[in-house]
Amino acid sequence: MEYTKLGRTGLKVSRLCLGTMTFGNQCDVEKSHQILDYALESGISFLDTADIYPANGVAEDIGETERIIGEWIGPKRNDVVLATKCFAPTGPNPWQGGASRRNIRDSVEASLRRLQTDYIYLYQIHFPDFATPIDETLEALDDLIHQGKILYAGCSNYPAWYLALAIGVSEAQNIVRFDCVQPRYNLLFREPERDLYGLCDFKDIAVIPYNPLAGGLLTGKHSREAPNKGTRFTLKGGQGQRYMDRYWATVSHETVDLIRPVAEEAGISLAQLAIGWVLANPSVTSPIVGATSPQQLDDAIRAEENPLGGDIVVALNEITREFRRGDTDIQFRKNVSK
Repeated sequence: MEYTKLGRTGLKVSRLCLGTMTFGNQCDVEKSHQILDYALESGISFLDTADIYPANGVAEDIGETERIIGEWIGPKRNDVVLATKCFAPTGPNPWQGGASRRNIRDSVEASLRRLQTDYIYLYQIHFPDFATPIDETLEALDDLIHQGKILYAGCSNYPAWYLALAIGVSEAQNIVRFDCVQPRYNLLFREPERDLYGLCDFKDIAVIPYNPLAGGLLTGKHSREAPNKGTRFTLKGGQGQRYMDRYWATVSHETVDLIRPVAEEAGISLAQLAIGWVLANPSVTSPIVGATSPQQLDDAIRAEENPLGGDIVVALNEITREFRRGDTDIQFRKNVSK
């Protein structure tokens, strides 16, 4: 497994990042720990989670994913780079969500308890909070760094203009800046290429994209009629519908049919092809790959070990060129089957 710098920082991270949103929802404690063991044995030492996970709509399950990781990590603490996030509501009170100073302070303390650690390598704001001044958010993160509770700060789902604003505030006030961003990115959603990646290249911001397999649609395992049971498209608590809205469209299935021959000619699986394409983008630091069994990580590992040839990348770019546009453009062509 190769390692690379996290943006402009001196921190080295594995070229694949293990996403843990399935822990406590699709995976029980035992299976989650098996996946963690397999990932670490395979060289994937960069772990990503969030305080809201498993995000299944059940209030009492909030934080369960962090608790599962906390039970596992123990003596392995120095062998991994652990990242988590805050933003989503974690309680009934109006201040238990967002990126205010209070919620950041309360959330990091709760995550530290659940993760059974005294500091977090990378702490990220899960979504932009347009109701809170960005300087308040950054000052709160700066305080945590000075307190030794986090080492680096990042963000997730930030549009390019808002990330640029945050970087400007950091530089003007000489406080912590976001050293990484987590965008949604895959062959069926290429919008970050339009402006976000250019900003990240220019300001040396790490890119840790999620959904490289489009929730599993790019594996080719789903029929057009309906998604397979037990997959992300059928999860409760709003998650399943979110993935249906994102990817379950005629144009998406047509695209899978078009890229399937590319994978067959290369002698690799569709999953390896899709992850390999994300890895081939020079702006990408570490794609986030999830799993519901240890062996599901094998395609991602093979993709990292065997980079795609330039001709394959060019072919995939051409097939999926229309997905460089935003969700609104794709929406008009959707023909959802439920």
